[in-house]
Amino acid sequence: MKRILSYAVLILVLSSCQQEQKIGYVDNAKLINEFQEKKDVEIKLQIKVTAYEKRRDSLSQAFQLELQDAEIKSRSMSQADLQKLQQEFQQKEQLISQRLQFEQQQIAQESQAKNDTLVKKVKDFVKNYGVKNGYNFILGSNEAGSVMYGKEEYDLTQTVLDALNAGYKKD
Repeated sequence: MKRILSYAVLILVLSSCQQEQKIGYVDNAKLINEFQEKKDVEIKLQIKVTAYEKRRDSLSQAFQLELQDAEIKSRSMSQADLQKLQQEFQQKEQLISQRLQFEQQQIAQESQAKNDTLVKKVKDFVKNYGVKNGYNFILGSNEAGSVMYGKEEYDLTQTVLDALNAGYKKD
C-alpha cells in the first residue's frame, strides 16, 4: 500500500512539474511584408525616389543642353578659353554628381532606418503578443529555415498580422 501511494505521489509530482509548452510560429517575411505600416512607408519612400529621379533627369538634361551650347561656342574660342571652359564643365559635372549621390544616400539611409524601426516594432509586438497569450515560444520561420516544419494549427502569422495591422490603424 505504501508502495502504491509512493508511486501515486511520484507520478503526481512529476506530472505537475511538466507544464505543457505553448509554442507557435510566424512567417517573418509575410509578417513584415504584409504589415500595413510597411506598405505605407514604401509608398512614401517611392514618392521620394520618383522626385529624386525627376530632379536627376532634369539636371542631366539641362547639363547636356549647356554642354551642346558650349560645344558650338568652343569652335571659335582660343585654346586657353577652351581649357577654362572644359574645367568649368568638369567642376559643374562633379558638383551635380556629388549632389545626386548625396540625395541618393539620404534616401537609402532613411529607408534603412525606417525598415529597422519596422522590424523592431514587429519583434516587440510579437513578444508582447506571446506574453499576453501565454506562449512559451513564438518562433520565426524564414527562408534560412529556422522553422522547417510546423503544423498549421501552430502558425500564428495571420492572427498576429491582423492584430498588428489593427493596432496600426488605431494609431
